[in-house]
Amino acid sequence: MEVKNGNLEAAIDQLLNVEKQMRFAGDVAGTKKAVTDILLLCFEAKDWKSLNEQIVNLSKKRGQLKQAVTAMVQQAMQYIDETPDLETRIELIKTLNSVSAGKIYVEIERARLIKKLAKIKEEQGLIAEAADLMQEVAVETFGAMAKTEKIAFILEQVRLCLDRQDYVRAQILSRKISPRVFDIDSSKEKKKPKEGDNVVEEPPADIPSLLELKRIYYELMIRYYFHNNDYLEICRCYKAIYEIPSIRENPSQWIPVLRKICWYLILAPHDPMQSSLLNSTLEDKNLSEIPKFRLLLKQLVTMEVIQWTSLWNSYEDEFENEKNMLGGSLGDKAAEDLKQRIIEHNILVVSRYYSRITLKRLAELLCLTVEEAEKHLSEMVVSKALVAKIDRPMGIVCFQVAKDSNEILNSWAVNLEKLLDLVEKSCHQIHKETMVHKAALKV
Repeated sequence: MEVKNGNLEAAIDQLLNVEKQMRFAGDVAGTKKAVTDILLLCFEAKDWKSLNEQIVNLSKKRGQLKQAVTAMVQQAMQYIDETPDLETRIELIKTLNSVSAGKIYVEIERARLIKKLAKIKEEQGLIAEAADLMQEVAVETFGAMAKTEKIAFILEQVRLCLDRQDYVRAQILSRKISPRVFDIDSSKEKKKPKEGDNVVEEPPADIPSLLELKRIYYELMIRYYFHNNDYLEICRCYKAIYEIPSIRENPSQWIPVLRKICWYLILAPHDPMQSSLLNSTLEDKNLSEIPKFRLLLKQLVTMEVIQWTSLWNSYEDEFENEKNMLGGSLGDKAAEDLKQRIIEHNILVVSRYYSRITLKRLAELLCLTVEEAEKHLSEMVVSKALVAKIDRPMGIVCFQVAKDSNEILNSWAVNLEKLLDLVEKSCHQIHKETMVHKAALKV
């Protein structure tokens, strides 16, 4: 073994002399070959300590060529998976990481190294350390990195932040990806790079396609929005997943997604966006495959009071069976929110048909006590979903919008104008009848 080490050292010294001559001569190809040969010798001898030392020494040589450093880092990265144990692997990754730090010409290699190291840390259960490592790299500034690889890297950063429950940083990182980037047609021919442009590298084989990345992105966003119980945004995320061609082609995939869209649409508070999504979902022909959900959405669109007890009896089983939802299943909180949405829908229906109603009658229509009806009505007024005034001593709710003085004067002016028109028409009719009567008498 000692003889082999001696032979290795002699061979390395010989190659170092060749490397020195080539480097001083400015021979790029020769320097790259000498550098990679030195690393190959260390690898074949399985001398990992010497490999790490040579990587550091060669990178620190005076006037070392950029191409040689790039070739050396790329060559050594191929040996990472060949390491005998985890400790040796981590040591080699850290060595390559320190060599590539601050060098813009090996920034892509450094990003890939940090991703490998973060994966090892995550497997060891050190999620916080893995997340911190990944956040050191700002891949959005890398011009030569492929778009799909950039997106995959940022999504990995977001996932680790969500795993450590750092939701603020997860949101900041997710904003680096514009949803429009997933809608670009990848089938179009790529333009040939002009002279002076950065040449974009091909992504590694393990990087998913753009449509697969779209699905991963929206699944991560669902996890983020579920933390805030933002049902409308969760629904929009599922809607985006539903539009992916591979999902639309397979009924076993799109039916569960469409069910989730329906549930989250119902759970979302009433506003213009929710109403628009509700109507567009009802127009979807695929909804006929799940008639119970079509009927449920129809009930929400129809301006009629929904009886909560009968609705819950009909859909309780469906509600309980809706499991495996990203971020958690539909639980107690969702059941409470569903009841709240039905009450809000009923109040809106009542406000459409009544200008004034007693609190007692309102409570009867909502199947609630007077106190509960007043509480829900007040919450809707505060959230500006409804305009109403409650006369508590009289126990009367007024849904009419308070008019200002200009509106009242305008309405009076309109009414007077209508009255004068009627008087003029009446006079004209009387005059006409008089003339006809006079003509008849003359005859």
